[in-house]
Amino acid sequence: MTKGKFACNGLRGSAKPVAGKFTLSHLIKRGFAVPFLEIRNIVKRFDKQTALNDVSAAIEKGELVCILGPSGCGKTTLLRIIAGLETANSGQVFINGKDATFLPAAKRNFGIVFQSYALFPNMTVLGNIFFGLRQKKGLSKDEMHARAYEALRLVDLFEHRDKYPRQLSGGMQQRTALARAIALSPAFLLLDEPLSALDAKVRLKLRGEIRAIQRNLGITTVMVTHDQEEALTMADRIIVMKNATVEQIGTPREIYYHPATPFVANFIGTMNFYQNDGETCAIRPEDIEITDMFGSYDFSAYVKALEFKGALTRVHGILPNMSEICMDISSEAASEMRINEKSTIFLRMPRENLIKYENAAL
Repeated sequence: MTKGKFACNGLRGSAKPVAGKFTLSHLIKRGFAVPFLEIRNIVKRFDKQTALNDVSAAIEKGELVCILGPSGCGKTTLLRIIAGLETANSGQVFINGKDATFLPAAKRNFGIVFQSYALFPNMTVLGNIFFGLRQKKGLSKDEMHARAYEALRLVDLFEHRDKYPRQLSGGMQQRTALARAIALSPAFLLLDEPLSALDAKVRLKLRGEIRAIQRNLGITTVMVTHDQEEALTMADRIIVMKNATVEQIGTPREIYYHPATPFVANFIGTMNFYQNDGETCAIRPEDIEITDMFGSYDFSAYVKALEFKGALTRVHGILPNMSEICMDISSEAASEMRINEKSTIFLRMPRENLIKYENAAL
């Protein structure tokens, strides 16, 4: 188990930052793999507020990376710096191995989808896509039609191309915004909380569609979200942020099963914390075993409440020291074990599933 904050030192997998004279061009010539997008030691301040504090990350070509964190942690500011819509106080941005720190947004060749869709209400679906294509120099009318129709088919909106935004559902409006972005054939795609304004069922359907389109195109994508489930189900890797800094970078499984800090453990999914011999121990609800008083157990708990979730039941308990704990077991097992509110249960914490943190402040 990694203790302390995850440190991202330039190229992914590097134990140390690359020393002085070895620039990206030197690395390319020597055969080193270079990330498609890289941000190095980015600092951004707004007056006296620090929005980003020494943030670094590397994103490979074709990856979908989610920037995840609570409101105000700096994730949207980071996305805007990658896009060139904000300028960092210090640090560098590299695109495809080239320093793009001071490259204007118009020359970075990206597509962007905002939370608000940003569609023109007086234009049809096709008109909105054409508007974006007209900004790209050198395209003939035939090429614009071909790109627009291809994008519409990709997002399954070809039959709705003559409708206006007011005639579309929220999910269809978001797919229109996505089609407008990908019709430009950008080098990479930026998504700023694209699903947050949609209801739960539409959000669930669209996140699968966006992931399928991204994989089909093989386009490098950076997506900002505060929704942990979105990040876990859509991303190849997740950048977890807190208070203007990066807490951890890893695959969804790494983030979930091996959270580097108590913040990550608590922010991603549900985590139980308790003190044991001066250490802070953490364990997921699904990893706690409910046994009986005659077997080997670590704690007894008073059942405060039962939360039926279909196939699973969440058991909320109170330990002897009055701290709260929760466990997930199958609803069938909960019925067979006759677990009821106000009853006493006995818990075993499998050592292989415990995560331990030293000097952790919860």
